[in-house]
Amino acid sequence: MDKEKQIEILANLIAIDSVDDNEAKVANYIASLFEPYNDREDVDIQRVTYAPNRDNLVVTIGTGEKILGFSGHEDVVSQGDLSAWNSDPFKAEIKDNKLFGRGVTDMKGGLAALVITMLDFLAEDAIPGKIRLLATVGEETGEYGAAQLTKAGYADELDGLIIAEPTNEMKEIGISSKGVIDYVVTSIGKGAHSSKPEDGINAIDHLINFANEVKPLMENFDKTDPILGKLTHVQSVFHGGEQINSVPVKAIMKGNIRTIPAYPNQLVFSALNHLIDNLNQKPDYNLSIEYIFPEEAMSGDSNASLVRLIKNVHKNMYPDPIKVVGQTSASDASEFSHAKGNFSIVQIGPGNNSEHQSNENIDIDVFSKSIAFYKRFVEAFFE
Repeated sequence: MDKEKQIEILANLIAIDSVDDNEAKVANYIASLFEPYNDREDVDIQRVTYAPNRDNLVVTIGTGEKILGFSGHEDVVSQGDLSAWNSDPFKAEIKDNKLFGRGVTDMKGGLAALVITMLDFLAEDAIPGKIRLLATVGEETGEYGAAQLTKAGYADELDGLIIAEPTNEMKEIGISSKGVIDYVVTSIGKGAHSSKPEDGINAIDHLINFANEVKPLMENFDKTDPILGKLTHVQSVFHGGEQINSVPVKAIMKGNIRTIPAYPNQLVFSALNHLIDNLNQKPDYNLSIEYIFPEEAMSGDSNASLVRLIKNVHKNMYPDPIKVVGQTSASDASEFSHAKGNFSIVQIGPGNNSEHQSNENIDIDVFSKSIAFYKRFVEAFFE
């Protein structure tokens, strides 16, 4: 496929507003690219609905017992402040050899590159083996699609999985990732006039006590992963009260923890629950905690055969050696790691560090070369 057609496919994906939902339009567009080949016995296209207007897409091409998985997510984050953009975030614009648009680096650029790789093999009628694309919904808000596809068995018995998340323009390969624990603590008090605070129970005061104690508690998880670093904790949202002359009845705090493999999520849950229980032993305390879509940290092996193969293909195409890294953010890999079978999952994609920012962009040459890389890698994988 020539570069002009490659850019057209990516631009069409950018034009689909799939902010946190509406992924069915992305699935429909990608499926339409494969439908000219749908009468072939070695092509299978399946939509897997998560919710109305939210479809995962599974496309399998080729034959054989060995299966290589490709994956990318269809959703993007909000465009944010439109005035901070130099162009329409949902209309691809090219400037200085970069294509701008929401989600182009995270990760419609990577998704498009995987799709085009598969289309090229089909057009050339030279598919070297069985390749399965897992295009998912809801990655940005909880990996819903990956969880659904994993439970349904679509990732079972893969022999390797490539997720095209941005990895510094193909200069890095992510073999592990931090887990995520989003938590919400609610403090319930009793209202009263602020001139008579002794008649009420201040929900904010009790929540502040939790906030003060949870910080050193999380600092006790002080082991360092050689790739991912340390567990991190951020108190990210704090609000409560009704009006300035009333004792606050309710207060809420939200926090975000990024875990490492040394500390499974259950260990962190236990510590947080214990703190809540201890505080609730104090007079008038009424604290509760809930966890929102937690993800376990994923470990990786820098010496895995899949990693070695990527390094070998990469060194023959790029001037600098690829770096093995860990991802501080979670990805669909956390869910796919629960699939049946013993296979490696790695992240390597053409995106850069403009993800989640205004004027998100991707270098056109990097994008196009990533397709050539994926094609060579597939051929090497099935040799």
